[in-house]
Amino acid sequence: MNIKENDAFPSFSLPADDGSVVSLSSLKGKVTVVYFYPKDDTPGCTTEACGFRDSLKNLDSLGVPVYGISVDSVESHKKFKEKYKINFRLLSDSQKKLVEKLGIKSMTGVASRVTFILDENGRVLKIYPKVSPDLHASEVIEYLSSLKKDH
Repeated sequence: MNIKENDAFPSFSLPADDGSVVSLSSLKGKVTVVYFYPKDDTPGCTTEACGFRDSLKNLDSLGVPVYGISVDSVESHKKFKEKYKINFRLLSDSQKKLVEKLGIKSMTGVASRVTFILDENGRVLKIYPKVSPDLHASEVIEYLSSLKKDH
């Protein structure tokens, strides 16, 4: 991995499943969850996405948006999102530029399962380099809740 906690997250601009383009600058001003996953509609990735989907009310109450990123196409994201009623934006890094910048491209060419919590200025507050899909959303909420208590 080419990035560590307290580093600035690399600049990016990626298409989202809703037709918008999300860039690092558009995330500034809020603590944000950016999670990378290998492939749409596979067991672990579905479990992880549904965990965030089911936890979105808690994340919204903390004022923290979630973005899922994989190297799948926007079309693939749309189908995945519709099938599982995913209620946050999925971004396509089909050119693999961001996963390469971060050093999280797996040997099979997909994104590794890694989550980054970014601060209001786009710096990395926390990295989850090894994610358990079924427990991850609650782990992230616990961390974000502790941040709110510290402020």
